[in-house]
Amino acid sequence: MRFMIIIKADEDSEAGKMPPMEALTAMAKFNQDMLDAGILVGGEGLQESSKGARVTIGAAGTTVTDGPFTEAKELVGGFWIVDVPSRAEAIEWAKRCPTPPNSDTVLEVRKILEAEDFGEAFTPELQENEQRMRDEVAERS
Repeated sequence: MRFMIIIKADEDSEAGKMPPMEALTAMAKFNQDMLDAGILVGGEGLQESSKGARVTIGAAGTTVTDGPFTEAKELVGGFWIVDVPSRAEAIEWAKRCPTPPNSDTVLEVRKILEAEDFGEAFTPELQENEQRMRDEVAERS
C-alpha cells in the first residue's frame, strides 16, 4: 500500500527560512533509512506559499490567487510517498521523522487511492490507461 506522509508547513518554512545544517543532516538520514528499508517511493520539500498560486475552478470560471496563503499550519511543506504493508507501518515511519529542537512537526498520513478503491466505475479500460500513464512517467524519470 502506498501512503503519502505530508509534512505541514510552519511559520519558519512559510517565511522561507531554511532549517539549520543539523536538521538537514537528520532529515537526510531519515530519507536514507527509508530508502535502505526499500519503502521510499519519493519525497520533496516545497517552497513557501508566497511563491505559489492557488487555482480555483468552478461554475463561475477559473481564478488564480497568488500566495502567500494564511494559516501556515494548514499548508503542505513537503511530502514523502512510501510503500508499506499497512497504515500502522506508515505511521511508525512518520513517528521517526526528525524534529528540530524546541519545535513541533505535524505530519499527516494518507493512503493513496489504488485502482481497487474506485470499484466498478474504474473500468478495465480506465485502469489500462492509468497504468500506461504511470509507465510513461516512470520512463521519464
